Amino acid sequence: ELVRQGEALKRTEQMVDKMDQDLKTSQRHINSIKSVWGGLVNYFKAKPPESKPEQNGTPEYYANSRLKEAMMSSKEQESKYQESHPNLRKLDNSDSDFSKADLVSSVQRDSYPKNQHLRAYHQKIDNNLDEMSSGLSRLKNLALGLQTEIDEQDDMLDRLTKKVETLDVNIKSTDKKVRQL
Repeated sequence: ELVRQGEALKRTEQMVDKMDQDLKTSQRHINSIKSVWGGLVNYFKAKPPESKPEQNGTPEYYANSRLKEAMMSSKEQESKYQESHPNLRKLDNSDSDFSKADLVSSVQRDSYPKNQHLRAYHQKIDNNLDEMSSGLSRLKNLALGLQTEIDEQDDMLDRLTKKVETLDVNIKSTDKKVRQL
């Protein structure tokens, strides 16, 4: 959603820039209409550069790299979690392969109690803590990526606000000049 909003902000900023360029062109035409001298000045004055139209009408917007990284690692971790979770894993996985591969965690086997039921319980707790840790890490990365994206969009909004305020003043000034004609 933030990426979509960033794209919308970027398009809005480009439209405001285009409006500002159109307003400058209008000002040149008003000066030409207003007097012969204004027409001569416009003739010798350099024309404002034409902006290139966007490809396919949609400008490119790229979310910050931190958010992209967090989203990609989150998707990878989510798929690993779904493969290992007994209620979420695919039916074609066999339980014997799953239990032997995943029961050995980061804690060594010798550190568990000798009682088999207690050992299985400790291993299950350790596995759950590992999953919680990876989930919290994923959430932290997503939150940091979102914060960076929000900060960038906040800066874009500040820039856009200043541009719109300046454009509003220029439009009112141009409107006043047109009414005087």
